[in-house]
Amino acid sequence: MAVKTFAAIDVGSFEISMKIFQVSRKGMKEIDHIRHEIDMGTETYTTGKLSYERVEELCRVLCEFSEIMKTYQVCDYKAYGTSAIREAENTAILLNQIEVRTGIHIDVLSNSEQRFLDYKSIAFQGEGFLKIIENGTAIVDIGGGSIQISLFDKDTLVSTQNMRLGVLRLQERLNHLNASLNQYDNLIEELVDSQLQVYKKLYLREREIKNIIVVDDYISVMLRKKSDNHEMTGYAGKELFDHFEKAYHTKSVSQLAQSWDMPEENMPMAHISVMMLKRIMETMGAELIWAPGVTLCDGIAYEYAEKNKMITASHDFEQDIIACAKNISKRYRGSRKRSETLEQIALTIFDSTKKIHGLGKRERLLLQLSTILHDCGKYISMTNLGECSYSIIMSTEVIGLSHREREIVANVVKYNHLEFDYYEEMGLHSSLDKNAYLVVAKLTAILRLANGLDRSHKQKFKNVRTSLKDNELVITVDTNEDITLEKGLFDGRAAFFQEVFNVRPVIRQKRVIGG
Repeated sequence: MAVKTFAAIDVGSFEISMKIFQVSRKGMKEIDHIRHEIDMGTETYTTGKLSYERVEELCRVLCEFSEIMKTYQVCDYKAYGTSAIREAENTAILLNQIEVRTGIHIDVLSNSEQRFLDYKSIAFQGEGFLKIIENGTAIVDIGGGSIQISLFDKDTLVSTQNMRLGVLRLQERLNHLNASLNQYDNLIEELVDSQLQVYKKLYLREREIKNIIVVDDYISVMLRKKSDNHEMTGYAGKELFDHFEKAYHTKSVSQLAQSWDMPEENMPMAHISVMMLKRIMETMGAELIWAPGVTLCDGIAYEYAEKNKMITASHDFEQDIIACAKNISKRYRGSRKRSETLEQIALTIFDSTKKIHGLGKRERLLLQLSTILHDCGKYISMTNLGECSYSIIMSTEVIGLSHREREIVANVVKYNHLEFDYYEEMGLHSSLDKNAYLVVAKLTAILRLANGLDRSHKQKFKNVRTSLKDNELVITVDTNEDITLEKGLFDGRAAFFQEVFNVRPVIRQKRVIGG
């Protein structure tokens, strides 16, 4: 059985960390964890760039990581940058400089990709995760630049929302106010509560949240050191959580650092994390906290093992992405029946035309998301449906999608309603490369065709079958209803499909006996 040695590198806001794993079909085993504190987030969030000294330190540490990988005979690695790199004004220059000097290539994660990897690392904890999400659960992912709150309802991820309340960002604000440690509680409460109340009104409503899963660099350490008589470490009730908060007022900074085995300089950030989570717990009325102790590096490793088919997840992550899209559609009063019909027709066309479109499973998911979100813009304007739908999708985070994938979905929905822009024209207002542009064109052609088959929005067809014969796509529909409208508008939709694939769609009606 092949065993691979893999390195996962997280270039974070306050720390660079690397975990070395042995990965095989039996699972994953962590064999080393190297960490180096470096405050890149504060510089990026305040000045927009990293100083010369920070870049020098970053490159030096990554060179050391490279040497460590050699000693472990690492056969593959993945390095990701998060908000400190993502929000820098000169990201492309910075990444090129790092790769030239260290030989390490860093990919930048979008916020939704980063949180999805954190989420995967939790889900791979197995029974502990599956049991806790049986009841209303929120994942609170506390980072340096922002926090992400993801809600579960009956083991399905239903919403995720990002707020710029990260630990480093808040600490910078408190430093700007010259706040003492004694003033932190009230100031953090004021800074956090305004956003939490808006969040509660928009997303919680009648939803009951009993459990919170926390992912962070500070509270997780505390909770995994001190349990509340739970069978597993990392669990705590509200009483134990209150104990942590009170400790700040009864112990010195050095005593706290010694008690929780943290550097003294981390205590202000730990205090901010504690206060934030306390306010979130009180807002949600949660009773139990679970800190599984996972990091982004774990998520990177799980993704690698999953892609290489060494491990199989017990949780269906694709369904989480679909569930998020459905909740976005519901929020903007999308038509569920119409979306289901459109989805069924579009995916039938996609599956029967694999030979001519050459797209894979991931693009199929993007098409499915496009059918779910196809009419979200009507919430704002029925006249400017395409543009409004595009704006909503680009402004709404769909956990698990990269920025590129979200832009593909947004454009497919947009051009389902508007005249298609060719690459040169689209490039004036889009960052998509030619490969992504071709995906947009192909998925748009399929969605338009599916949309044309249900133009009346009456779901007239009992069954839709497609078959590819020579240069024709024969679409057979079972119905006894009048489809004059569908046939009349079909040619316009079919023309773009033929332009993209050089295949002519043909619609054929089959009467249903006894229907």
